[in-house]
Amino acid sequence: MKSVNIVIPVYNEGQTLFKLLQAIRREVQVLTEIEFIFIVVNDGSTDDTFDFLDEYCRCNADTKFISLTRNFGKEAAIMAGLEYSEGEAVIVMDADLQHPPELIPRMIELWNQNMDVVEACKSRRGKETLSRRFLAGSFYRLFELLAERDLKDHSDFKLLDRKVVNAYVSLPERNRFFRGLIPWFGFSSARIYFDVPDRSNGGTRWSSLTLFRLSINALTGFSSAPLYLINILGVVCLLLSLLIGGVAIYDKFTGQAVSGFTTVILLILLIGSFIMFGLGLIGVYLGQIFKEIKKRPIYIVDHSKSSGNNKE
Repeated sequence: MKSVNIVIPVYNEGQTLFKLLQAIRREVQVLTEIEFIFIVVNDGSTDDTFDFLDEYCRCNADTKFISLTRNFGKEAAIMAGLEYSEGEAVIVMDADLQHPPELIPRMIELWNQNMDVVEACKSRRGKETLSRRFLAGSFYRLFELLAERDLKDHSDFKLLDRKVVNAYVSLPERNRFFRGLIPWFGFSSARIYFDVPDRSNGGTRWSSLTLFRLSINALTGFSSAPLYLINILGVVCLLLSLLIGGVAIYDKFTGQAVSGFTTVILLILLIGSFIMFGLGLIGVYLGQIFKEIKKRPIYIVDHSKSSGNNKE
């Protein structure tokens, strides 16, 4: 019998977890040839998520949970779930019921057809503000331009074969972008599409600042193209300097030189702006290097529990 693990990172989803787990069970009960194990990663929730999982695992031998000491972020929670998984395949999905459990049988079917990765992509993004939709579209266009990879409508809802999981967890980098790294591997893959349903438990947990940080990590983690902007700015600055310098020399020899230091001041401001912009880009990459060389743990487990197995 094949074994499939379902990894669910959660943060303050105590009100929806039971509904989600029951919905998944209804969809997979027809797949009698597959043994499903649930791995729920509690990413430092401050609601009743821990208490619910502790009680739920006592009554369900096929469910275990990992509780991190604090909120390390979704990428770290996914990494924890993948490292703790043991199944021949792993399905990663959100806990907010926006990743439809009814897609799981189709994912298993494609996996049985020797697809290493099955990606669930959004055909409709669901309810979003215009600003959030615009920012998301801008990020994906920029990511495609700089990293040369189209992630539009992709999601973290994926099925991964064991060899894909092993490849992912073996990567040495610490700042990860799960949605981008899986296609980067180049394993055989298939896509299925879904309409994103409305959240059943309030609004999104992602703030604009958090999404901005994730976008910066994703872009700098997959592309060094911004660094080349410094060279482009240097060329532009040189051309402008030659142009303005030529005009100044011409005015001097024709006796039309403008008195004062306006031209010099403008040049200083222009060059200084380019230098500051270039240093800012370098600073972003130095920040990434700084995080990598510290080699801090991606996550710290405070408590993990499954039926007959209790690690603290």
